[in-house]
Amino acid sequence: MSDTPQPGIGEQPPLDSSETPEPARRSRYGIETRSIHAGSPPEPVTGARNVPIFQTTAYVFEDADHAASLFDLQTFGYIYSRITNPTVAALEARVASLEGGRGAVAVASGHAAQLVAFYTLLEPGDHFVGSRFLYGGSLTQLSHTFPRLGWQGTLVDPRDEAEVRAAITPRTRLLFTESLSNPAAVVADLAMLARVAREHHIPLVVDNTMASPILCRPFEWGADIVIHSMTKFLGGHGTSMGGVVVESGRFDWSADDRYPGLSRPDPAYHGLTFHETFGDFGFTMKARAVALRDLGPALSPTNAFHILTGIETLPLRMERHVRNAEAVARYLAAHPAVAWVSYPGLEDHESHARAARYLPDGAGSVFTFGLTGGYEAGVRLVEGVELWSHLANVGDTRSLIIHPASTTHRQLTDEQRTAAGAGNDVIRISVGLETAADLIADLDQALTG
Repeated sequence: MSDTPQPGIGEQPPLDSSETPEPARRSRYGIETRSIHAGSPPEPVTGARNVPIFQTTAYVFEDADHAASLFDLQTFGYIYSRITNPTVAALEARVASLEGGRGAVAVASGHAAQLVAFYTLLEPGDHFVGSRFLYGGSLTQLSHTFPRLGWQGTLVDPRDEAEVRAAITPRTRLLFTESLSNPAAVVADLAMLARVAREHHIPLVVDNTMASPILCRPFEWGADIVIHSMTKFLGGHGTSMGGVVVESGRFDWSADDRYPGLSRPDPAYHGLTFHETFGDFGFTMKARAVALRDLGPALSPTNAFHILTGIETLPLRMERHVRNAEAVARYLAAHPAVAWVSYPGLEDHESHARAARYLPDGAGSVFTFGLTGGYEAGVRLVEGVELWSHLANVGDTRSLIIHPASTTHRQLTDEQRTAAGAGNDVIRISVGLETAADLIADLDQALTG
């Protein structure tokens, strides 16, 4: 069973046409069912129930005409695993189904997903508007690396409509935000951002990593493209790197000449026009056949297999993540060594109302809090915990802790760190699946010891 036809250069698992939805339409299957079954019918040759790991670099052509039609994008099939692979294709179909999208391209990491998405949409000299509340590595990528490719950006508060509107220029080609920011836990006003994007005919691109499609589905609020670092909650076990770009299928790339890579003939494919030829999955095809082909951030089939396995338990894990996070947040909010807690699940958080709207099943499990002792107290805490793991990741089954000012955000200035919600007193935690009382006891001994 698969709810979403996953277009691409590779053939996908067989589809029942009666199950094929319109872009972003709700499926007749529940998200728990799709987390297990989407994109993965039994393997037709052997009957294997799990998706096999197709550990191969290339695929045999039937004849010269078959090879030519594949390279000309006239038929779907496998050519080379840098572009697509059967194991990876199953993962793409599953994530597209969970998000309610039309198609997806899986890549080697979340940063690679951002690069592939931006590369598909932007020309040198183009401009983008992004949230200032992003993961530190994303801020660095947008502020320092992307300008070297000729893309200039303006960072704004994704809750402030006037600020967002003021930042848009005639060369703006996309609006980018995290649905739930890392690490500041700011909930973006997705409906407002989608409305502004539509008025200016630019796509809204949403990084949904921290929420996962279990807690938030941005396409239902008007987003056009969704990005994930699958390394985090989708994989969920701290074993495998991966990223994915999902297309809603609803944006008209040919309405004007802002997206020539999609609306004009491509000389690398004998004048083929991606949007005209592939319609509501034209962006997905361009991202795969050009960005992934030429930039090369391919996802390995082994990592795709591990992420597919992780997604099977995603709904269960997110329920436990949220329950534990709420318990830990309430404990920290009452602790004398803690100055503040920034968790949208708490009633006094500025994003609480937006979280209730956009994340009704819980505000995630990654959040920050500040220590009264500042930088030094933060270092003592991360060195004093025993059960919590001090490392630079989130979304694991294990509970994780880090001091961003000395690690993930250390490349930023003090002002940038503060603006990103990662000041010197800040601790970021990713609450895992352990017994909540054990997590609280470990924090307590490190805070009071």
